Parts: sequence; structure tokens; C-alpha cells
Amino acid sequence: QVQLVESGGGLVQAGGSLRLSCAASGRTFSNYVMAWFRQAPGKEREFVAGITWSGGSSLYADSVKGRFTISRVNAKNTVYLQMNNLKPEDTAVYHCAADRGWTIATMTEQYDYWGQGTQVTVSS
Repeated sequence: QVQLVESGGGLVQAGGSLRLSCAASGRTFSNYVMAWFRQAPGKEREFVAGITWSGGSSLYADSVKGRFTISRVNAKNTVYLQMNNLKPEDTAVYHCAADRGWTIATMTEQYDYWGQGTQVTVSS
């Protein structure tokens, strides 16, 4: 089992920045691909960004490319999502997820463990 706890969400004005953190406990964190997903009210959960176990490769949704950066520090069992130039359409609950696979998956059903999420609200 892997337990995931997100933090760092909040209310920010458009154009502002936030950094989300996801702390993992349980099995060896470095064995997992990690990702961030988000879910806005009335919408399906969608892939935002993912990173391989080594941190050597990452993948982003087109909607956040160039604005968001995913990173991880395996020694701290933590994955981060730096979000810059935030837009009102980025408003959602952000969840981190862990996958025992080798490549970065973008579908929710491919992930084995999920955190409870942290709310991000961007005002215009």
C-alpha cells in the first residue's frame, strides 16, 4: 500500500502561482510513476502531468504545457507540481496518483493509488 497526501492548494488570482506537494508513505516511493490529475465540478478527472520513477522523463497535458512543472525528490518521498500563470480554468481539486508501471499513463484507471486531493481556486 501507498498512502498519498496532497498539500499546497488555495485561492490565487489569475496570473499567480502555487506549488502543490504530495507526500507518500508505505512502499518504496521511487518504484512508482507519479502523476497529478485534476477534477473540476461537473467534469471528469483529467491528467495534468506525470513523471517517471527516476525523474528523467515527464509528460504534460497540452492545457498546462509551459506553465506547470512536475518534479520529485525520492529521498523525501515527495512529488511537486509548480503551477505558474494560473488561469480561472485551472480551478479544480488536484489529486496525486501512483502507478507501478514503467511509463507515464494518462488514464485514471491505470493508477493504483490516489490521494484525497487539494483544492485550487483561481479568481479572475
